[in-house]
Amino acid sequence: MLDELRSLNAQATPAPPEMGPYLAKVRDRAYTVVDADVDGLKEAGFSEDEIFENTVAVAISEGLRRLDRAEEAIG
Repeated sequence: MLDELRSLNAQATPAPPEMGPYLAKVRDRAYTVVDADVDGLKEAGFSEDEIFENTVAVAISEGLRRLDRAEEAIG
């Protein structure tokens, strides 16, 4: 399952640069994301699907990165 996630994540289309600050927030401190963050992206012209797909992609990527670091520390 992890290999499948890694493969799918590697195939993901890069996010538009305008989403960078939002995706950094998702990656580094997701607990601070609020409706206004998503609303700002919608106002900038992004669809809910684009926002969702990029949010999930960055969350999976960060989760896998953290898992890899944990395995390195344990192993």
